[in-house]
Amino acid sequence: MTAVQIALEILLCFVPVWIGLVAVLLPSILFRRHLGPYGKLMGSAAGSVGLGLVLFWLLTALFADAIVTANPLEQVSGMKNALPGTPLPDQAGRYYLLGGDNLARDVFSRMVMGSRIVLAIAPAATLFAYLAGFMLGLPAGYFGGRFDTALSFIANLVLAFPVILLFYLLVTPEIRASGIPTVAAAILFLFPILFFVVLVWSRFSTQPRKLWLYLAIGLPLGVWAYSGLAFNADPLGVFSMDPNRLNVFVSVVFVNAPVVFRIVRGITMDIRTRDYIAAAQTRGETPWYIMLWEILPNARGPLIVDFCLRIGYTTILLGALGFFGLGVSPESPDWGTTINDGRKLLSIYPHPALPPALALMSLVLGLNLLADGLREQSLKD
Repeated sequence: MTAVQIALEILLCFVPVWIGLVAVLLPSILFRRHLGPYGKLMGSAAGSVGLGLVLFWLLTALFADAIVTANPLEQVSGMKNALPGTPLPDQAGRYYLLGGDNLARDVFSRMVMGSRIVLAIAPAATLFAYLAGFMLGLPAGYFGGRFDTALSFIANLVLAFPVILLFYLLVTPEIRASGIPTVAAAILFLFPILFFVVLVWSRFSTQPRKLWLYLAIGLPLGVWAYSGLAFNADPLGVFSMDPNRLNVFVSVVFVNAPVVFRIVRGITMDIRTRDYIAAAQTRGETPWYIMLWEILPNARGPLIVDFCLRIGYTTILLGALGFFGLGVSPESPDWGTTINDGRKLLSIYPHPALPPALALMSLVLGLNLLADGLREQSLKD
């Protein structure tokens, strides 16, 4: 196949993604004046491009099964380090569009499926880190005192440790065998439940019917998800995480949470001096109500921007873990592992390493541009 034919075939494989992009972006552009802050984002060149890139990879992860042209783990005889566009032996009409790697696996399919692994971990791990940061950073910044001093010391202690070395220690087989990741997961995965309970309680404590209704709906779901994710004890198998992925997930949350804690703490210390906080205190509002319903909403601008940037940082960290052989599993198609597999023969066969590297770069670029667009919008507001 020629380069043009390969490009056309790849474009055709992404038809579900193109349809999804048009379905999302076209109405967003046409009706942007009626879509509030999201619509205003369309007026930013950086924000629009960033949103397009992020949506592209989100839709790719969603429709990965329909996009891939081969099993990303399948090894086909005779396709080791095959050049892009090489036809599969005895399979008419099937090609390795971006070539084969050193184990004769389809590079294109591994790149596409790798997006699902990255986007299944990075946003969720960042969200968990933020919930932990909220539950610790808000009271530390609001109350101060010894509680703030102790948490700040622990956060600084974690941040003082080299990130890559910390990751290396957290995901080693010896640490995994010791049970430390399971204990850490049991602690970290409690923060979403605590956040939900405190959020609902602080808002509806004077409305018992709504309070108990929301708790009756949310708490069983939270405990169900908690048992499956932290201890793999979900009998229905809806919520589960294999040990390797749990180890990586917990490591990412553990490393990001202290940074989020410091950001939330600093913003809280600034906002707690505002007049509307004094007015809420005069009305007799509880501290948690003030923190979650007065301070947090007014801190959403910088926090949303940092959230987008932090997903990008987490994506890079996941790629670094995979590159050093500490990812989800050795045969995993995640981008870091695929880049590491391809770099060994980079001077001879560049095609196995370049596609996942470009995919990783484009996703992080999209997240950074999206954060820039959100920052521009927050400054205008």
